[in-house]
Amino acid sequence: MTLDITLVIGSNRHGRFGPVVADWLLDRIRHRDDLEAHVVDVADTDLPTSLTRTPEAADALAGITPRLSAADGFIVLTPEYNHSFPAALKNLIDWHFTEWQAKPVGFVSYGGMSGGLRAVEQLRQVFAELHAVTVRDTVSFHNAGASFDDRGRLKDPTGPDAAAKTMLDQLVWWGTALKEAKEKRAYAG
Repeated sequence: MTLDITLVIGSNRHGRFGPVVADWLLDRIRHRDDLEAHVVDVADTDLPTSLTRTPEAADALAGITPRLSAADGFIVLTPEYNHSFPAALKNLIDWHFTEWQAKPVGFVSYGGMSGGLRAVEQLRQVFAELHAVTVRDTVSFHNAGASFDDRGRLKDPTGPDAAAKTMLDQLVWWGTALKEAKEKRAYAG
């Protein structure tokens, strides 16, 4: 069984580092036969910050909501800004509800000394409220800019590659289990 996973790139800041990490992660996923990845990048969205269902909001959501809905699971790629995750990521999450339900969420984070782990711990609470299942193991890049060379390749991929394999294996296990369960019985959330 191949699972459709949506990678959510959670930063829209100018000069962001997220695409470098996303390219590395997508390369790991391409080498697996149990995952197919699609990308939703908050930098490519123009979601209003007011959660009012306007025609403009409907237009912005038309390209995103179906992709989230079709996903069997998610990987959220987040930086850590001010000990938390970016506002644009929270906005994307909050515009959706059932799209996250009874699906697994893995995390890849980056930042300074904490490697984005404080942002991940806060996101776990948000996704629990949305009835998503977060996988335990994460991939985090401490001082991420120094971990990659000028071409966007990891200087030492040993640790991150092993962490990615563990996280992706857990994502596949949960994604398969939840997909099979929902085929037998609708989620009661």
